[in-house]
Amino acid sequence: MDEDRRGKLQRLRERGVEPFPHAFPGVGPISVVHEAHAGLEAGEDTEAVHRVAGRLAARRGHGKAAFLDVVDRSGRIQVHARLDVLGQDGFEDLLGLDLGDLVGVDGTAFKSRRGELSLKATGWTLLAKSLLPPPEKFHGLEDVETRYRRRELDLMANEESRALFILRSKVVAAIRRWLDARGFLEVETPVLQPLYGGALARPFTTHHNSLGRDLYLRIATELYLKRLIVGGLERVYELGKDFRNEGLSPKHNPEFTMLEFYEAYADYTDIASELEQLVAYVATEVGYEGEIDFATPWRRVTLRDAILKETGVDVLAARDRGSLLAAAAGQGIELDSTETWPRLVDDLLSKHVEPKLAQPTFILDYPVELSPFAKAHRSEPGLVERFECFAGGMEFANAFTELNDPDEQRARFEEQARLSAQGEKESQPYDEDYVRALEQGMPPTGGIGVGIDRLVMLMAGRSSIREVVLFPTMR
Repeated sequence: MDEDRRGKLQRLRERGVEPFPHAFPGVGPISVVHEAHAGLEAGEDTEAVHRVAGRLAARRGHGKAAFLDVVDRSGRIQVHARLDVLGQDGFEDLLGLDLGDLVGVDGTAFKSRRGELSLKATGWTLLAKSLLPPPEKFHGLEDVETRYRRRELDLMANEESRALFILRSKVVAAIRRWLDARGFLEVETPVLQPLYGGALARPFTTHHNSLGRDLYLRIATELYLKRLIVGGLERVYELGKDFRNEGLSPKHNPEFTMLEFYEAYADYTDIASELEQLVAYVATEVGYEGEIDFATPWRRVTLRDAILKETGVDVLAARDRGSLLAAAAGQGIELDSTETWPRLVDDLLSKHVEPKLAQPTFILDYPVELSPFAKAHRSEPGLVERFECFAGGMEFANAFTELNDPDEQRARFEEQARLSAQGEKESQPYDEDYVRALEQGMPPTGGIGVGIDRLVMLMAGRSSIREVVLFPTMR
């Protein structure tokens, strides 16, 4: 079959036909044709001329007339081709096309007797000769590995996949509109960093040949964005890629998209309210109709109470590793005795609480050991003003009242160094440049990170991050 397609390619060139032209101006979306003629009755003709382009998805008919289906990003339309209109050569060449070829069509709109909107072809142009057959003859591509590794085939074959990634684009656009309307400035900070920071994660390391030094792919944008708050920009956000050298799972991809925004003179209660509003706005803008109720206000519960309810373990009454292991064992829960106390608390949350949080829920007020950048709680010693937000059984946002006391921040970094010495591989390294920035004075600030991939999972009703990332990392 491939040889037959290449044979057709060669014959086209021998006849002087360019199978890969430079452009085809004046093309309109197929959806616009449907919208313009939604009221046509079956069998009704028009003189409205349209130019569309897309991939040939089906062909039927013989003799002096044929019907072809052309598909673009916005939809599908039937093309009616006739010998007496296109001429002998034009008609035969059109019928000689292969499924998957890209074509441009000029024609007038009409409704067939069966009520299908169609174009009467008055002319056509081959825009790209496909040298390989389309997957499953456009009946769908079901092999999961192929869908992820060859996303172009998935998008070609599965209308649902095209709709999903159009949805993703709409989610991102809606987020930008909401933030821009509230005076936030979109900024860009370094992806290659001399010192990683802003999260508890292991980085990817690379090497700069000219500088002769190692650099890190960023694990978060937090520290640079807060330096912009110090500089007086007051409300900033960044939408971009972060990279964490961690395992693969239905909720984790080493390369992922994050939104972080920071607001001077706000605290974590302000940020929680803004997150509710933002996500509810996005859900409305993209036409969300799933089972999650994004209407505000969302449920709020403390970390201590959430873990206590689901496990019977009071983590604040067991503030060292030994006592927490014993308390968990008393409830029939086996924890890894080699882990640090913060990691054990996180395990209790992620394994026993998180999967049960189907509706949007804020988990508030974390132990300081879990949050090296959050400000101390104003009324609860040993805690910080932090929340994580969950829905659909997974965490999708993390926020703080930001720590702006440089001496306290320095002490937190030193504690992280102590944890690293105990074997914690995902501790935060000491960043003297950031501490010096804080010494210039940072106003009271609230900040948040929102996982865009996970938010799209929620909006699309998907359970795997690979479904919503165009080209996910594969084993």
